[in-house]
Amino acid sequence: MAGALGITGVAACGILVSVLAQGGGSAKLSLSSDSSMHGSAGRSAKHWSFSTLDNKNDPTFNQLLGINNRGQISGYSGSGAKGHPNKGYLLDLSRNGSRYQNENFPGAVQTQVTGLNDWGVTVGFYSTQNTASMANNNFGFYTMHGMFHRLNFPTGNPAKPPVDQLLGVNDGGMAVGFFVNKQGNNRGYEYNILTHRFHRVMVPGAPMGLKSPSLTATAINNAGDVAGFYTASGGMTDAFLKTAHHFTKLAVHGASMTQAFGVNDRDEVVGAYTTGSGSGAKSYGFTWTRRMGFRTVNDPMGVGSTIINGVNDAGDLVGFYNDAAGNTHGLLRAAGHHMAPVAPVPGPSMMPSMTPMPSMTPMPSMTPMPSMTPMPSMTPMPSMTPTPAPTSTGTATPPPGGPW
Repeated sequence: MAGALGITGVAACGILVSVLAQGGGSAKLSLSSDSSMHGSAGRSAKHWSFSTLDNKNDPTFNQLLGINNRGQISGYSGSGAKGHPNKGYLLDLSRNGSRYQNENFPGAVQTQVTGLNDWGVTVGFYSTQNTASMANNNFGFYTMHGMFHRLNFPTGNPAKPPVDQLLGVNDGGMAVGFFVNKQGNNRGYEYNILTHRFHRVMVPGAPMGLKSPSLTATAINNAGDVAGFYTASGGMTDAFLKTAHHFTKLAVHGASMTQAFGVNDRDEVVGAYTTGSGSGAKSYGFTWTRRMGFRTVNDPMGVGSTIINGVNDAGDLVGFYNDAAGNTHGLLRAAGHHMAPVAPVPGPSMMPSMTPMPSMTPMPSMTPMPSMTPMPSMTPMPSMTPTPAPTSTGTATPPPGGPW
């Protein structure tokens, strides 16, 4: 896991894996046959199961990072190691048929598609490098109406090489992500795609400026609630859920690290927690709700190496796991069994293949975990038809203050 995970030394697992870095309508469709079966409490062995969904262009490395209410999944293949670049894609498992669609930023060497909403907008990041050290530059992007738009927080204090990623987007055009400053700390932010305005995401009551805790905003729902993780006092990495009136700390009891990577409109948070350290570290996926607290989610093929990255409103989960041979596989946990189609060869062609390939469907393990510790209070997604060259987003307005 260690070789495939971690960004700028902050995330030891999950959607920030990126080896790129240092260190139509409003109808609610779902892969699940009954959207009322929401959350961990509704996932019974009778109806819910795991499926492995790998882009067959690279059977050794796939990660699924986001899922919307139309059965569309964002992800990428390729570990990011030298000569094995990340290649972004969308996987459509909707009722209209299954297909892959390549999505790579024009002219980029590497791309990850990290999130999507129900209206055809996707977000992610790309790199113009694929170095042996994996200390590559990262630049955020979003797509709208089939066009790529580069988007980076306008900081005067960037890391070298620069690292900026967009990780989630809601149906109202609010995206979230982070950049890394010169001091090596992550700075979370929201960005309004329609107004081109930024807003910092911060821990309430924490010091401002360069002394503020390292924080990564990873997901946002249609109510504007933001999930992510930050470095708490004492150096621990804890997850959080920020609503209009509350900032809730989420920390699995006994874990050395807890990170949130997704949130749906019912404030179900998903992510991963780590136990142990070094060669003895193990990663487990989780779901959390205020009513049920934490529930552990392990793909049976990757117990101790499971990461959950995304969740839709029906409670379908996506993520990835490592197998005994060290390969990384995309996972879906939903009602019924699902198969990945044959993928198109990465490149400019966006024409999909419709031939399904088999996948496994073992049953899940669900160990309940203790509940969260609340904290103080503090102050909205798209599939696409990638095509032309990147366009600018207009004049972006940064929040006041700084440096960060």
